[in-house]
Amino acid sequence: MSPINEILSSIKPLDDQVMKLVSDHVDQLTKPIGALGRIEELAIQLAGITRKERPTVKSPAVIVCAGDHGIVNEGVSAYPQELTKLMIDNFIKGRAAINVLANQIGANVTVVDVGVNGEVNHPSLVVKKVKNGTNNFYNEDAMSEQEAIEAIEAGMDVAQNVIDQGHEAIIIGEMGIGNTTASSALIAAFTNADVQDVVGRGTGLTEEGQLQKIAIIKEALERRNVSEASTLQVLARVGGLEIAALAGVLLQATANRIPVIVDGFISTAAALVAYELCPTIKDYLIISHQSVEPGQKAVFEYLDKKPLLSLDLRLGEGTGAALAYPLLDAATRILTEMATFADLGIEKKKEEPIENPL
Repeated sequence: MSPINEILSSIKPLDDQVMKLVSDHVDQLTKPIGALGRIEELAIQLAGITRKERPTVKSPAVIVCAGDHGIVNEGVSAYPQELTKLMIDNFIKGRAAINVLANQIGANVTVVDVGVNGEVNHPSLVVKKVKNGTNNFYNEDAMSEQEAIEAIEAGMDVAQNVIDQGHEAIIIGEMGIGNTTASSALIAAFTNADVQDVVGRGTGLTEEGQLQKIAIIKEALERRNVSEASTLQVLARVGGLEIAALAGVLLQATANRIPVIVDGFISTAAALVAYELCPTIKDYLIISHQSVEPGQKAVFEYLDKKPLLSLDLRLGEGTGAALAYPLLDAATRILTEMATFADLGIEKKKEEPIENPL
């Protein structure tokens, strides 16, 4: 059995029994029922993911996967491809936005080269390079199916290494000029949404550039014949190496029952790939925020998921997920630090909610 199939077969549904116990506990906390809203939902979800009545998300880890995209040759990005390597150097030096936000929450940042176009040499860079960027999927498949598998397995390896180090939560992010184009193509292919509804301006295209981007993706999807393709074939034909790797991170972490906080548009596309490979993963998904990129909404509707935050972010790197991490921490803390009405000597029945007496 291949590593991917082995992981897919090992992913089990959330633990309903533990979730029921935690739900009952949450309703007995010193507050009106449901008063903490989605934080309560998050606490119950984390219990189901970890199979623990008192889950913890200590020592979060950020995994940033990087890869380049041949589709940039069609003028779909306002920035040159060389920026990918420059930003990797910035991540490693600790000067990027994700480094700042990771420091705030006490998270380390692992940067992974899955498919950067060219060599990037640094001792702290994790090199899992499958190839020097994808092909231009306007003219040919972005990668072979075997390369897509290798990229997924690269993400799986990195995730397992992070988990083995004792990290209890993973934040996923990415870097790669042109990756909003690949993400838009994947989302349109999997959700059947209209291309014009899922394509934004990426890193700063003009209105004219956005229209060109829409036209390029529409024609590319027809040329690649994605409508009759399997999940792996769609990923190989129009996807990205870093997107595939992030899907691998999600799969590996889910199999290990480790919560993953999904970042913005590109990371959500990776979550969609993971879902198409393993629908069970849907209930594990924690989407950090709603990006300015419009295509993310199609995934929310398709998977019936809601983001935790809406801050008009569009940076990537895992920044939105890092900002959302304190909400997970808060959700676990209410389970361990809040008193119940029984602790106060008050009997409270679930079917008879009372006002908070405090």
